Amino acid sequence: MLVGVTDFLTVAGQPMRRPESSQGAETWGTGGDELRRLAPVMRTVDLRGRGRHDGAEVTDYRSLVPRAAFDVEAALDVVRPICDDVAARGQEALLEYAERFDHVRPAHLRVPAEELASAAEQLDPDLRTSFEVAISRRRAVAAVELGETSADVSVADGATIGVRQVPVNRVGLYVPGGLAPLSSSVIMNVVPAQVAGVSQIALASPPQQEFGGLPHPAILAVAHLLGVTEVYAVGGAQAIAMFAHGVPGLCPPVNLVTGPGNIYVTAAKRLLASLVGIDSEAGPTEIAILADDSADPAFVAADLISQAEHDPMAAAVLVTDSTELAAAVAAQVEIQVSATKHADRIRTSLGGEQSGIVLVDDLEQGIAVVDAYAAEHLEIQTREAEQVAGRITNAGAIFVGSYAPVSLGDYCAGSTHVLPTAGCACHSSGLNVKSFLRSVHVINYSREALAEVAHAVEVFADAEDLPAHGNAVTVRFGGRS
Repeated sequence: MLVGVTDFLTVAGQPMRRPESSQGAETWGTGGDELRRLAPVMRTVDLRGRGRHDGAEVTDYRSLVPRAAFDVEAALDVVRPICDDVAARGQEALLEYAERFDHVRPAHLRVPAEELASAAEQLDPDLRTSFEVAISRRRAVAAVELGETSADVSVADGATIGVRQVPVNRVGLYVPGGLAPLSSSVIMNVVPAQVAGVSQIALASPPQQEFGGLPHPAILAVAHLLGVTEVYAVGGAQAIAMFAHGVPGLCPPVNLVTGPGNIYVTAAKRLLASLVGIDSEAGPTEIAILADDSADPAFVAADLISQAEHDPMAAAVLVTDSTELAAAVAAQVEIQVSATKHADRIRTSLGGEQSGIVLVDDLEQGIAVVDAYAAEHLEIQTREAEQVAGRITNAGAIFVGSYAPVSLGDYCAGSTHVLPTAGCACHSSGLNVKSFLRSVHVINYSREALAEVAHAVEVFADAEDLPAHGNAVTVRFGGRS
């Protein structure tokens, strides 16, 4: 649930209200006299004095740093009947849901090729150049991600294991079209799939009422520039259901679905994960910035705001050991938010339970906090930023120094921007070429090589009480059958 900005203010040193979902009320203190100067947009979480002490366990920072609840399970009840309906009624269900959710009935669920070409032809030249720069840089990085495509390992004379990297045959790529038409997500999904060698790429994005039931023109244009011809004007959970089940006469089922979306898209992915592969369960976007007193407060504020602009549920967290920087950033946030286009959306994000300024004792504690938080996007704006970045193990992507803002990665850095959220960066990677590859082992043993390990296999099988497993080896050498 989003919480209003005024629910979390430090006023004249009075305690801030602790959100219902957070743990450890003592962490939501007054912050002391030095914090009274903070502008009333972002709340403050004071973790000073909460670091590791001799004989004590390491503090569980992950439970103390701001993060919004993202209840995918609750959304499952909403998307289950939609997915079932798409599986049962196909195109008619898709058209009805387009009218219900997108307020338009597309003339064509699959976008005609001439519409894709027309969208590309009508691109502003500067925008086309931006798209082409982003595509070329992402493709260059993707080529490195591909790495070795195959290798043979000799484990004994006459015994080899071939390791083959095999691309997924058919993928469905989802591109959101809600508050922001994410044409950049077309690049982030399509380029690594193409470099991986995927032979069939289908793309879906919500139909837009203002564009006659077609997806946003920029999305169509980028698809055309990338050579993607199978594009559907279908959004939300119903798009995921279309990809997973397939729709006769329209869209064959896919093997893998990738791409970000809202909570209903995420819930549909979870619901259908037993039927189709998925990349991740992406939640609202998030940025964490680790900064010391060398950081430029205007830069830090601008970067927090840039991600808050995505969505009212977007998370923006500053971790710093400098109360002076915290105050300066808070003041800059107030100034910059007032001058930006989506001020209401940004204020909701920055004032919500998922955002805040986190005060730490020193850089060491700050590193521990951001590592525990495992941000989707992590900026390091400190002295010796590259060295500090090298100590981080948990982050979707790390942006080093004052001139590598997250928005660079969103568009033209060459890195992926489809990244793990909600702390999942501690165990998952962003979307990359390997997301579209399967590792297949090819086992090739001669008679002599099998004979060398036959007894080992038989003993192993007996130990697991699976004698038929052992017999499959024994019978090859004239034994029992």
